[in-house]
Amino acid sequence: MNAVIIVAGGAGSRMNTEIPKQLIEINNKPVIVYSIEKFLAFNKDIQIIISLHKDYFDLFEKIKVKYILINIEVVQGGETRFQSVKNALDLLNKEVTIVGVHDAARPLVSLQTIQNAFAIAEKEGAAIPVIGMNESLREISDNNSKAVDRTKFKIVQTPQCFKKNNLLEAYQQPYNPLFTDDASVVEKVGHKITLTEGNKENIKITYPQDILIAETLLK
Repeated sequence: MNAVIIVAGGAGSRMNTEIPKQLIEINNKPVIVYSIEKFLAFNKDIQIIISLHKDYFDLFEKIKVKYILINIEVVQGGETRFQSVKNALDLLNKEVTIVGVHDAARPLVSLQTIQNAFAIAEKEGAAIPVIGMNESLREISDNNSKAVDRTKFKIVQTPQCFKKNNLLEAYQQPYNPLFTDDASVVEKVGHKITLTEGNKENIKITYPQDILIAETLLK
């Protein structure tokens, strides 16, 4: 059995909106609904857990009713992504073997990206989607900078997928500010992370201009 934790614990301060980015509407549908529908298309029986800021529980209940989203569980998000995911782990069904963790603000994840991540995690233990970089990079040190080989770097996306026991083990360790995603948490306890191809449209909505991009792509 598969499960996905959709992380929606942030308050969206960088968007300058009254509600967080994951609940705003793009083309008349809340951002988070696009992600939920895509995971249901991948597996109609997948366990879906939403880690959400407590201030938006009531609003999300209305969204669930409007879009007939049944069997969606909600848990209170934490002060950090680490805590938001950890809170959700307590709700995992015993039958779950592979767990994906997805950013609610990534409504454009492709079905192929989801399929690849879950399949490779089942085989290898941990899989994260990545894409290549098409811009030049420079490394900053003190007052100097130098060009670096961009082929040695990848942009990381979600869903990041793991064998359940590996993920549970990783989230027993104390929080570290260097944990920027779930792969960094799992890697810290010694598990190998396997890369899989993501999709370039799978952007994370963070700033107002990202909404314009998403509106166009979602059409």
